[in-house]
Amino acid sequence: MTRALALIALVALAAADVRAEPSPPSPGDKRRIVAVLDVTVTGVPSEVKEQFLAGLDAQVDEKRFWIAPRNYVREKMMSSTKWTEGCLVGSCLAEVRAQTRADLVLLVAINGSGTSFGSVVTLVRTDTGAVVSQESERCDVCTVNEALTTATLATLHLLGNISDKLPDERADHAAAVEAAVAPLRAQLAARKHARTRIGVALSITGLVAVAAGVVLYLTNNGVNTPMSTAGFGIATAGGALTTGGVVVLAF
Repeated sequence: MTRALALIALVALAAADVRAEPSPPSPGDKRRIVAVLDVTVTGVPSEVKEQFLAGLDAQVDEKRFWIAPRNYVREKMMSSTKWTEGCLVGSCLAEVRAQTRADLVLLVAINGSGTSFGSVVTLVRTDTGAVVSQESERCDVCTVNEALTTATLATLHLLGNISDKLPDERADHAAAVEAAVAPLRAQLAARKHARTRIGVALSITGLVAVAAGVVLYLTNNGVNTPMSTAGFGIATAGGALTTGGVVVLAF
């Protein structure tokens, strides 16, 4: 009887462990995957790393996020032929996205010396490799537990401020460029319009002058008289104006 109860207890514990094992969201799950890429502790007990991750798992909003554990991320990346250990920011994070479906990676550094502790928490996008947000805290007179709490709260704060849809950085950059160029484009268009008006005016004036000069010249039958000479001069000047108008329109 005792052995049977012990066996039942072991089975129950094994089942609990299985239930506790994290599993990634299914493709239809709308929760955002955040991959724990690096947690570094310096000058504090090594177990602080696991304590931080346990505290984060216990307090994170499970309806919005699934925190991919470091061992899960490591296992996924081991099967990749494109991954190099040590990638924390930049375009190399695209492979983390491909292997884990994570939109963001979490980088955490906790350090201590005596009673002084500090922490830096960073969220990085996997599509662009750019830093989304970061919080850095330092306390000169604190305990390890207080440092852990500070780092955990900083992480929760960063995650809580992440919008459901990450901004399109390329589109925002293109919009900023367009906003800067638009006034110049408008000025160039206005100058071109002004040049067109001047060119048309010169051309029409020149053609009218040519016509008037030709009429005046022919009226005098081309005889070398003051009137015919004037007509020839007017026609020549009109031709020059017309040429100038065409040049202005062309450029």
